[in-house]
Amino acid sequence: MSFTAWLELIASGLITGGIYALVALGLNLQYGLMRILNIAHGEFLMIGAYITWMAQDALGVSPLLMVPVSFLLLMGLGLVLHRLCFRRLTATSPNLDVFEARGLMVAFGLMFLAQNFASFMWGGELRGYDYLTDSVKIGEAQFAGNKLLVFGLALAFSAALIVLMRMTLLGKGVRALMQSPIGAQLVGIDTQRLHPLMFGIGLGLSGIAGSLLSMAYTITPSMGEPYTVTALIVITLGGFGSMSGALAGGLLLGVIEALGMHFTSPSLKALLSYSVFIAVLLLRPEGLFARKGRKA
Repeated sequence: MSFTAWLELIASGLITGGIYALVALGLNLQYGLMRILNIAHGEFLMIGAYITWMAQDALGVSPLLMVPVSFLLLMGLGLVLHRLCFRRLTATSPNLDVFEARGLMVAFGLMFLAQNFASFMWGGELRGYDYLTDSVKIGEAQFAGNKLLVFGLALAFSAALIVLMRMTLLGKGVRALMQSPIGAQLVGIDTQRLHPLMFGIGLGLSGIAGSLLSMAYTITPSMGEPYTVTALIVITLGGFGSMSGALAGGLLLGVIEALGMHFTSPSLKALLSYSVFIAVLLLRPEGLFARKGRKA
């Protein structure tokens, strides 16, 4: 293979990995802070993708303008869902283990509810639109303009969340809750406000990811579930609760998949991902990039 071919292959993996990281960051925020394993996370990515497609197809609104709209809409939905479902579970669950189990069952219900809602509203056909499909030449390599945009925005939003977690008072409160929930509450951190806000931001990130995906790929009501599974793999790679680890894990998994599919077979994509997942769980269960005492 030529240097250009290697560059295009690795760049393709990084582009995919950027989306993986963005989806995983939202899920990691929910689980790392609140122990909500939201397996419906990918379904809200799908909702964000359909909102963007619908606005572009019916109203001619630029998909780029729909990125912040998707974030705000999904964040608002997250606030409502937390209030209606998970806050009630927190109040009625006798301990954390019971809360996690009940939260998982609620997330199952939300997953099927979102899938069936999308099928009812938009049907099961493939949907899509053309946006910045012209090739962009970088050196000798060529890339689709929409995929470069998707990668750049995914990295930008991921970096923004990491900066928020590290540099702001809000982020320090979230990190304190992740490391020691009881200790954080003893020093006055208000979980009643922080939990719904972070759950909403997590869902908002899935809305952004959906908008970005719709710019470069076709969408269906069933597209969300594989991204949820991939997000769980990425979180395992990076370490539960680690935001920078999720970013690094997403990019790494994207490159591994791209190289593996090129040198073996595209049908082995899932096998490669699960093999990495099992290997990390067995050999380094705390994650490849996690450091003791640090979660962001």
